Amino acid sequence: MFSSLLYWIILGLVFTTAAILAWLAVNSFRRFWAEYQNSFSESTMSNLSDMFMFVDPARLFLINIIAIVLIPLLTWLISRDNIITVAALIGMVILPWWVYSVMRKRRLRKFESQLPDAFMMISSSLQSGASLTMALEGLVKEQPAPLSQEFSLLIRQQRIGVDLEQGLTNMEKRLPAPDFQVAVSAIKIAREVGGNLIEVMETLADTLRRKATMEGKIDSLTSQGRLQGKVMTGLPILLGVVLFQIEPVAMSKLFTTPIGWATLGVIVVMEFLGYVAIQKITSIDV
Repeated sequence: MFSSLLYWIILGLVFTTAAILAWLAVNSFRRFWAEYQNSFSESTMSNLSDMFMFVDPARLFLINIIAIVLIPLLTWLISRDNIITVAALIGMVILPWWVYSVMRKRRLRKFESQLPDAFMMISSSLQSGASLTMALEGLVKEQPAPLSQEFSLLIRQQRIGVDLEQGLTNMEKRLPAPDFQVAVSAIKIAREVGGNLIEVMETLADTLRRKATMEGKIDSLTSQGRLQGKVMTGLPILLGVVLFQIEPVAMSKLFTTPIGWATLGVIVVMEFLGYVAIQKITSIDV
């Protein structure tokens, strides 16, 4: 009788403990899910709005979750390898931030390439007797995005009472491009000391155009080195795939033994360091 009662007491305690742990786990997961969704939505809205891309963050979050679940699952079904599956999961988590970084860099490069023509247009408008605001409005109508988007926002800020210097400062924060930062500083100095704004615009346009020409020459001269870096980085991966097809039993030890995992870790680190070193060598700041 006593042993039976003790049994039911222990069983009840185990059940209660399991229920409490399950409740805590569910609450923790809900809290983590809500925080992750809020963080993803806020960062997505902020990052995409800076690039004048207005997309429903809830839909992007749903696509992101589906990719995080589906891609690793398909990877595991195809490869049946836990390491590759974990790598696919990490890649899906990092992918949205990498895509945003690439899009932002491309937008900044395009914006910088539009600056010389934009400054020449402003200079021509000022020479014809137009005010700076009218010159900016004409610039917005003639130039494509992203330059027209940014200067259109600057004009709207001026219409609601924001002065030009503050608007340029806000624009500089959204576009941390070195060429534009130099241009903003030159425009502010010219307006403060009463300099010739037309001459400043022409000088900026000429300087930026020469800088772009020099950067183009440097890119063409270092393109071979960058290509060699990409080829040398991809060659060991290609060789590993070929060897895995030729000797699958021998190569499978890389993924199933501790020594193989350590070897893969050394290969990944050396590949990364080699690629970074080649990129540093072929990247020349003008």
